[in-house]
Amino acid sequence: MAKDPVCGMFVDEKTADLKAEVRGVTYYFCSESCMTEFLAPEKEIRRLKISVAASAVLSVPILFFTYLSPLQGPVRDYLLLVLAAPIQFGVGWRFYVGTFDSIKNRMGNMDVLIALGTSAAFAYSALVTFFPGLFPFSGVYFDTSAVIVTLILAGRYLEHVTKGRASAAVRKLVDLQPTKARRLKDGAESEVPIEEVQVGDVLIVRPGEKVPVDSVVLEGSSGVDESMITGESVPVEKNAGDGLIGATINGGGLLKARATKVGQDTALSQIVKLVEEAQVGKAPIQRLADRIASYFVPVVVLAATVTGLAWYFLGHIGADFATLAFVSVVVIACPCALGVATPAALLVGTSKGAQNGVLIKGGEHLERAGKVDTVVFDKTGTLTVGRPSVTAIASAEGETEEGTLRLAASVEKGSEHPLGGAIVRAARERSLSVPDPKDFHATAGEGVSALVEGRTVALGNRRMMARLGVDIAPVEPRLSALEDGGQTAVVLAAGGKAVGVIGVADTLKPSALSTVSAIRGMGAEVAMLTGDNRKTAAAIAKSIGIDRVFAEVAPQQKEEVIARLQKEGRVVAMVGDGINDAPALARADVGVAIGSGSDIAKETGGIVLVRDDLHGVVTAIGLSRKTLAKIKQNLFWAFAYNAALIPIAAGALVPVLGVQMYGYLPFLAAGAMAISSATVVSNSLLLFRYKPGAP
Repeated sequence: MAKDPVCGMFVDEKTADLKAEVRGVTYYFCSESCMTEFLAPEKEIRRLKISVAASAVLSVPILFFTYLSPLQGPVRDYLLLVLAAPIQFGVGWRFYVGTFDSIKNRMGNMDVLIALGTSAAFAYSALVTFFPGLFPFSGVYFDTSAVIVTLILAGRYLEHVTKGRASAAVRKLVDLQPTKARRLKDGAESEVPIEEVQVGDVLIVRPGEKVPVDSVVLEGSSGVDESMITGESVPVEKNAGDGLIGATINGGGLLKARATKVGQDTALSQIVKLVEEAQVGKAPIQRLADRIASYFVPVVVLAATVTGLAWYFLGHIGADFATLAFVSVVVIACPCALGVATPAALLVGTSKGAQNGVLIKGGEHLERAGKVDTVVFDKTGTLTVGRPSVTAIASAEGETEEGTLRLAASVEKGSEHPLGGAIVRAARERSLSVPDPKDFHATAGEGVSALVEGRTVALGNRRMMARLGVDIAPVEPRLSALEDGGQTAVVLAAGGKAVGVIGVADTLKPSALSTVSAIRGMGAEVAMLTGDNRKTAAAIAKSIGIDRVFAEVAPQQKEEVIARLQKEGRVVAMVGDGINDAPALARADVGVAIGSGSDIAKETGGIVLVRDDLHGVVTAIGLSRKTLAKIKQNLFWAFAYNAALIPIAAGALVPVLGVQMYGYLPFLAAGAMAISSATVVSNSLLLFRYKPGAP
């Protein structure tokens, strides 16, 4: 048995007529509407919008002619019938389809209760209209059936709008793939469509261009920006024999490479596939309303049936009164406030979140966020700033810190490398004069050198110093300490002697420490997930109190780590900002994207932090818990008033008021509707009192 990716109902693969294949994966659907919502969500939103508008336009005159119009009698009833019929059997037809699917799959949901209640109200009202003498009372329920349909469709439309555009994330990932490649064949270079590239083809990647497909370097050296895939903020030096990832950006060198993976086998295509599978692979949350309805529906049907039969056989009140008793129970039991119970709290909760820089895309994300017990942070660009900064300057004996930084900034002044930019920035922040270098030379994978004020100055790693014959013993202790701390450390040599060491690292965001502490205070575990090396990851995690670290993890593996945590029974929130985080964001119970991050992350995440402030994670969890509590309270009140009237509808007051009381039940239903709706809305408005950071 397959599961419908939209509604979660089980579908028999052998007999299913509705199915679709997306990127090699076959999905099965229980209904046309589910398939349309999955393949073209924008069409479903448009259909809902039209349905809500049409239903609202017709409901207004129905309410007017029911309660305010001077028209009475058959003329008014026929007019109400004409206005209500398109709502019941046109706009509301989806509820009948949902009821059929529910019965077929032996599971009660809100569609059953809505279809049953509105049909009973409409059918009884139609009989009264066509056959006025059939029942002892002439009151009609057209307004009840119309308002129920309108309110619940409005709630569904609100949910679809706030849910976000899951398919947009996949489309944007696909757009990252280059459309052209420079292929070298028989000594001639030509530009060809990316679809024509085959494994083994030799490709040319010029400075600033995207790498066409996954490949291996044959000739040349360059720094390649792989941050979109790995999350590393520093470009990775590539030389002959090193692998290249498709769609990453080449730096300043010319590369000749051989294609190793093309089409659906490339790393980017695998990320696209993972995002798609994660977004539809997890079972949709069973709505609280549906869970209650699964019990409420059979109880109501049983109560109505028993009521009608009891009054007919035991009460001897006749078939007309017995039928009216059955209809009254069904109509009274249908809680129209349910249509606003969740949307009202969601609207206030999302509005309050937006005021505090937290965008919650839909009710399912909010419900999951309220249950989160494990928060996993990406490192680069999420916990850290996302760009390197100078973190330490150590000088050899006889040298000053300012002098070391000044020389280093001068030799890096002609470099485009991010490490060089960090050093030059640090010098300017200290208002140091940085002389222009002469005879600048950069050695890929090692460092840079130049003449500064007549002195030969070099800045680079251990390999460069060894090649130049520079003795690094005077700075070795500090160099090793920085490297052990997970920082990128470079040695500064002047006149053939080591004069200092500069440490460069991606620094923590100011809010990282307090955010981690606050989340732990809320009873949730915090972990870090990164593609960076273990030493750097461990150092950063230790500094902010994170005990569990997953390091050197590829994008595909990030998604696997989240899935593993979920198998442990955890409700996981993933916080990230990059394209490389998209599969993990999609797989997590709640994906939280940083607003300053990539569009892919923001499209994939169910919650977006509009501001680049990690405290938004605390706000999101706290607000979600409060909103979820309000939704549960709203659902209680939505049912409570109506459920309390069921005994009255069943005839509890007949011994006191007589059977004539059934003539007043329409007013009781309208009163219960108004009171329950007002209670739900008022209770939701209390969320505006929530203060960010409150548990």
